[in-house]
Amino acid sequence: MGAVIQISYFLAAVLFILGLKRMSSPVTARGGIVWAGVGMLVATFVTFFWHGLDNYTLMIAAIAIGSIAAWVSGKRVAMTAMPQMIALYNGMGGGAAAAIAAVELVRGADGHSQAVMGLAVAGGLIGTVSFSGSLIAFAKLQGLIKRSIVFPMQQPFNLAVLAAAAVIGGMLPFQEAGGTLVFVFFALVLAFGVLMTLPIGGADMPVVISLYNALTGLAVGFEGFVLNNAAMIIAGTVVGAAGSLLTQLMAKAMNRSIANVLFGAFGHAPQAAATDSEGGTLKPIDPDDAGIMMAYSSKVVVVPGYGMAVAQAQHKIWELAELLEERGVRVKFAIHPVAGRMPGHMNVLLAEAGVPYDKIYDLDEINPEFPTADVALVIGANDVVNPVARTNPESPIYGMPILNVDQSKNVLVIKRGQGKGFSGIENALFGKDNTRMLYGDAQDMVGKLIQAVKRL
Repeated sequence: MGAVIQISYFLAAVLFILGLKRMSSPVTARGGIVWAGVGMLVATFVTFFWHGLDNYTLMIAAIAIGSIAAWVSGKRVAMTAMPQMIALYNGMGGGAAAAIAAVELVRGADGHSQAVMGLAVAGGLIGTVSFSGSLIAFAKLQGLIKRSIVFPMQQPFNLAVLAAAAVIGGMLPFQEAGGTLVFVFFALVLAFGVLMTLPIGGADMPVVISLYNALTGLAVGFEGFVLNNAAMIIAGTVVGAAGSLLTQLMAKAMNRSIANVLFGAFGHAPQAAATDSEGGTLKPIDPDDAGIMMAYSSKVVVVPGYGMAVAQAQHKIWELAELLEERGVRVKFAIHPVAGRMPGHMNVLLAEAGVPYDKIYDLDEINPEFPTADVALVIGANDVVNPVARTNPESPIYGMPILNVDQSKNVLVIKRGQGKGFSGIENALFGKDNTRMLYGDAQDMVGKLIQAVKRL
């Protein structure tokens, strides 16, 4: 039976990898999720035949409860709430790995070498940080925590908490059975995950969620070595590697290091001036005039941001795009890698609205087209379209790759007000001579643009 289990684990691993590969494209992503799900189903089923396994009643009950909760929440959650749901589910994965570590550490070195117990400690530390940090990320995205919390000597204090946890964790592999030290270790690590995430701004959550996803995978891989479970090792390694690469790509898209995202409290310190020599006053425009401008254009590029997600305006935007295309206007959608609150956030929302994949372009593909665009319609995006990232070396976002919407012939910006982006600086785009502002809720404002186009 052991050979059958190992072969099944190998099959599950192949399905995980193929599923992840298919998730790299929006066209095949749905199939990739199904493939990976089948792999998980195979791995879970054969584990019931593992030698010496007991507590079947508890396992089946846990699987049933978890499956029902996931099914219900997955059906009910709005697409705009998907980032916090992903953060929550990712945290559960880290918590599960930490729970495995806690059980093994409480048992002590019973049948395990000190090296294996060391892996249990490492997996427990990483998984617990991912668990508590993801819960804070969820609370921020859900609006339960409305501001980032920064206090004097915060980073040295956090480092002291981590150091204390590391010292205690280093002692655990050498004791026969755990107890008080295990409890103190996990309490410190839980606190560190909370403390590390509290100062991080909400707009940095794409990088944070991706990082915690990588940590969860790494923790699961470590605990796979502890349990001698090949499926956990492979799945954890794949998730950890994919999450690590994605985290690096997201940080690169913001022109910031991962350390700066985690420890910089970005957007809360006084920032350098953000305006440039071309800055000016903000000029509002009537929705009817904006609709006429778009209707008589040859090419319109739509740039969605978090404001679109908040207003749930993606369906209205696609309705507007279809109306424009009926009039012969070419409409394209431009996506910045860190737009929204999770990796691929805008892509998911546009896909939900039915926007064809071939109309969605990433930063490198669409930037050369802005100079030939008659109108760039910006919906709730801020720092990812701020031209000072190219022009002002003193700006905190200088060097960050942006969508070059300012190079369009005309720019229309839908925004609730004159607020700043997560960097805490003014957006010089809004004062450009070719920019006009449409103030209000994105869904309501796009509805007015639709009516304006229909009246022509």
